[in-house]
Amino acid sequence: MITMLARILAVCAILQIAIAQNSDPLDDVLTNNAAYFTTNFGQPVFSENRSLTVGPRGPVLLEDYEIQEKLFSLNRERIPERVVHARGTAAKGYFEVTDDITNLTYASIFSSIGKQTPVIVRFSIVSVSTGGPEWIRDPRGFAVKFYAGSPQGGPTQGCIWDLVGNNLPVFFIRDGAQFADLIHAAKPSPVNSLSPGWRFADFLSWHPESMNVVSYLFDDVGIPADYRHINGSSVHTYSLISGSGKVTFVKFHWLPTLGEKSLLDQDIPSLVSKFPNGDFATTQRAFCGVIGEFGWVAQIWPEDQFPMKRVGKLTLNQNIANYFNEAEQLAFSPSHILPGIGFTDDKLLQWRLVSYDDTQRYRIGPNFRFVEVNRPRCPVHSSAQNGPLNIANQTGEINYFPSQFSNQEPVAQFPYDNSTVGPGLRVRTIINKTDDFAQAGDRYRSFDSARKARFVTRIGGMLSDPMNAGGITSRWMSYLQQMDSSLPNQVQNAINTAKAAMGSSAIAGGG
Repeated sequence: MITMLARILAVCAILQIAIAQNSDPLDDVLTNNAAYFTTNFGQPVFSENRSLTVGPRGPVLLEDYEIQEKLFSLNRERIPERVVHARGTAAKGYFEVTDDITNLTYASIFSSIGKQTPVIVRFSIVSVSTGGPEWIRDPRGFAVKFYAGSPQGGPTQGCIWDLVGNNLPVFFIRDGAQFADLIHAAKPSPVNSLSPGWRFADFLSWHPESMNVVSYLFDDVGIPADYRHINGSSVHTYSLISGSGKVTFVKFHWLPTLGEKSLLDQDIPSLVSKFPNGDFATTQRAFCGVIGEFGWVAQIWPEDQFPMKRVGKLTLNQNIANYFNEAEQLAFSPSHILPGIGFTDDKLLQWRLVSYDDTQRYRIGPNFRFVEVNRPRCPVHSSAQNGPLNIANQTGEINYFPSQFSNQEPVAQFPYDNSTVGPGLRVRTIINKTDDFAQAGDRYRSFDSARKARFVTRIGGMLSDPMNAGGITSRWMSYLQQMDSSLPNQVQNAINTAKAAMGSSAIAGGG
C-alpha cells in the first residue's frame, strides 16, 4: 500500500562559527606534522628552495630528488573539475530529530527524538566553473551527507545517506535523457567560451515543463544572498518505508531559521567592486543549514492538500579545515541511502542514481570511498578490491561468494519497497500527464506589482538578444500566455525596452 505525505520539514538551528582543529590526527604522515621539512616519504630536507647543481653556476643534477618530487607533485595537484556544481564550499555539523516519524520509516537516523547524526553539507552553483562568480542567476546545489553508521550498529542501520538537492524545489526537465543537453545549453559556448543567454532560452523554449522553475529562477529568489539564508530541497520525490513495509512518498525541504534572503539585480554592482573574485557568498562564513516538499520533479504539491511535517533541525557549526580534502574531494550520490528510505520512478532521479557515482570514479578514482570525508563510519564487507589507492587491509583468500570457507552472509531481508512495477511495454516516451503552466502562473500572480515587473524585465532582457528572434521568442510567448494571459504583452514591452537600451549604448559607444 502506498500513501502520500506532502512535505518533510526540518528547520536549521542558528549557526555559530567554529574553526576546525584536528584533535584526533590519523598519524603524522597524513597530517603533515613533522617539525622539519621532509620529502613525501620522510627523508629530511636541509634546503627547500635551492637546487642541487654542479658548482654554484653549474647545471642541475638529476639526483635532486627533493625538488623533482616538489615539482612533479605540483603537476598532479588537480583532479578533474566537476562538470556541474564546480564552485562550492562545505560546512560540518549535525542533524537532530525533533519530531517522531517512526510510523513512516525505520531509517536509523530518525529512530528517536533528540538523536543526532553528524553531517557535512556542500553548497554550490550549478553552471559556473571553479573560479566563476557567486552572484549569477543560477540554481544552487544543497547536498547533505549524513554519517549514519557506527562500528556498533546493526545491519539495518546503514552507513551513508546522501540527500543531494538544490535550493529551488523544482527542476527544468523531467527525464535524465535530457540532462546533458540542459547542461551544454547552460554552459559556455564551445565556439568562444562565452555564455550568451539565447542558448539557454533556446533550450528552454523546447521544454514547457521548465516554466515552473523559470518562475523561481527569474524571480527575486534567483540569486541567494549567502549560504545562511538559502532554502534547500530534495527536488525529487523519495519514499519512506515503515517497519511493516508501508511506503509513503515524501519530498524533503530545508528552511533557514534566519529566513530566506536574496539579491536583486541592483545589488550586484556593489558586490562586484567589493568582491572582485566573485566569492561574496563563501566569504560570509557563517553558515546555517536548511530541510523538506512532495511531488514530481517539475511540480510542487499543494500545501493545503499535503501539509508540511516537521522532522528535525540541521546545525552547521564547523568550517572545513582543508578545501581540497573536504570540499573538492567530497563526493555525493543519491544512490547512497539507508534502509527505510527508498527511491521512486522519477526518470531524472533514476539516471542520477547511476551517473553520480560514475562521475566520482572518474574525478577522484574508483576508491573515492577511502577519502576521509567520504568514508563510511561503519563496518563494510563487499567484493570490491584493488584499484588505484586502495588502502583497505583486506586479508584472507576468500574474495568471492558463496564459499564454504567464509561465514559472511547477506543480511536477513529487511522491509523494502516491493510495490508492483508494470507490466508495461518497452517505450521511449514523454510523461503524458503534465500540467506545465498552472503552478508557474499561480506563483507569478502571487507576486506584488513591483516583483512582477522585475520578473518581466528579466525575461525580456534574456529574450531581447537578436538570436531569439522567430521561433524561440514565439515558443516563449506561447508558454507565457498559458502561465498568465497578461505576460506576453508585458514581456514584449520589456524586450522592446531592452533593445532600445542596447541601441542607445551602441550609439553612445560609437560616438
